[in-house]
Amino acid sequence: MMQQSIAGVVLAGGMSRRMGGPEKALMVLGGAPLVVHAVARLRPQVASLILNANGDPARFSALGHPVVPDETADRPGPLAGVLAALHWFAQHEPEVTAVASLPADSPLVPADLVARLRDALAGAPLAKVAVASSRDRRHPVIALWKRDAAPEIEAALARGERAAHAMIDRLGAVSVPFADLDVAGGSIDPFFNVNTPEDLAVAEDILSKHREPGASP
Repeated sequence: MMQQSIAGVVLAGGMSRRMGGPEKALMVLGGAPLVVHAVARLRPQVASLILNANGDPARFSALGHPVVPDETADRPGPLAGVLAALHWFAQHEPEVTAVASLPADSPLVPADLVARLRDALAGAPLAKVAVASSRDRRHPVIALWKRDAAPEIEAALARGERAAHAMIDRLGAVSVPFADLDVAGGSIDPFFNVNTPEDLAVAEDILSKHREPGASP
């Protein structure tokens, strides 16, 4: 269900070193770019959506969402994309109280991701971020960030501190565990991400066996 005061950002600014050169967000999975799968997963769960990407925004124009670059040119990593999104929504949609972030290489995230992160954040008033976890591992940029997390992220990046795990700890993160997906009798991490050509082949196989109506292309 769409959350009226929660917006989303798909982080599409990765440098794709392990994919052998091509831009990861535009690698084709199941007939559509990875970023399309991420947008299809996140868009129904939020009131509005932007993409965070650097370079020519025209390559994402077919998606129909604003493309917001990092605020610095040195590619400091996903926290910069989160910060850019928090600042963008503060300026353009000030009614937004929290922003859900999702990397473009995560094509399988659950349809209740944002709702469960929202509920966890509401139950932990001192936390400024709720983070998804699976298989006893946190995913620091599959998360819901309160608007007032921005100053601490900005200060850390200014100091050259780019580690997302350290930042979520500083923000008092509450973790939300998600169970594996059951795919053709096998268990798949719902936050499986595509980092290599081999991962892309695995994802093709998963999608051929696991398709939720309306969830992905």
